[in-house]
Amino acid sequence: MGKPQKVAALLEKRQKIEKEIEELQNLCNHSMKSLKSVRERVDSSSPVIRWVCNECSKIIGYPSSEELNKFFRE
Repeated sequence: MGKPQKVAALLEKRQKIEKEIEELQNLCNHSMKSLKSVRERVDSSSPVIRWVCNECSKIIGYPSSEELNKFFRE
């Protein structure tokens, strides 16, 4: 298998995995959340602070200024 075929196969696998993760996250009720430093997008290198579900790791919200201040003080 050449490089182009291998890359295509890996991209296909990644797409299937991302779809499965999305399905699991959509079924989650996000009952527990925490402020975490995360990459907002796969291609992003800069971390951001977001509310993230503790069970499925989905970004579920943006912190307020007060929540950010408390996060950085701890």
